[in-house]
Amino acid sequence: MTEPQPRRVLNRQVLADHVYEELMASLIDGRFEAGASISIDGIARELDVSPTPVREALARLEHTGMVERVALRGYKVAPLFTAHELEQLMEARLVIEPVNAEKACGHSTPEFKKQLEQTIEALRSSPTGSSYAEFRDYWKADEDFHRLIAEHADNPFILNAFNTLGGQVQRFRFFAGLGVTDAENAIAEHQKIRDAIAAEDPAAARQAMEDHLNGVKQRSIEDSAGTG
Repeated sequence: MTEPQPRRVLNRQVLADHVYEELMASLIDGRFEAGASISIDGIARELDVSPTPVREALARLEHTGMVERVALRGYKVAPLFTAHELEQLMEARLVIEPVNAEKACGHSTPEFKKQLEQTIEALRSSPTGSSYAEFRDYWKADEDFHRLIAEHADNPFILNAFNTLGGQVQRFRFFAGLGVTDAENAIAEHQKIRDAIAAEDPAAARQAMEDHLNGVKQRSIEDSAGTG
């Protein structure tokens, strides 16, 4: 009797996720030089996998801006954002995410509130050390918080715009070698956003998100200056 198809798909997904995480760690921790070509076959040999999950992982990473596809040449490592580019990214988020927070108040279910609180608890309990392995759980909890709000804004066009920004991965590249430098501030700001959404106060939620992103913007610029 053949193995059920869902299990084969799950195993392939687990493998693809593993390769993605390995490549993400190498990119964020600076083990790949900016602008360097990425050898799909070489990575496949190093990780003892076929080239297929490596290609899948690189396609996912392209959406984050961590790697760039070059016509007829495959992929190369994207350069670290400049301070100006980082500022532009945060300005784009300031256009989108306060609206998400405002709209999410209209969909403030008990489950949604619980999920937001869980991400904040995860932030509090996650390590914030200097390598990707050490701050990965913190970053993912941070991503989950903003993603949940975007999804509950209930506007697929705004959600698509949010997803196109690639999340916060570019900002977290500055944490390699530093560790997360703003956890205390970020957690307090997330709590204010969550409380405003739980209270179903659109104006307060919008303002809390604006305050948070402006704080992130300023702290990110300071972090980037410290790595220069």
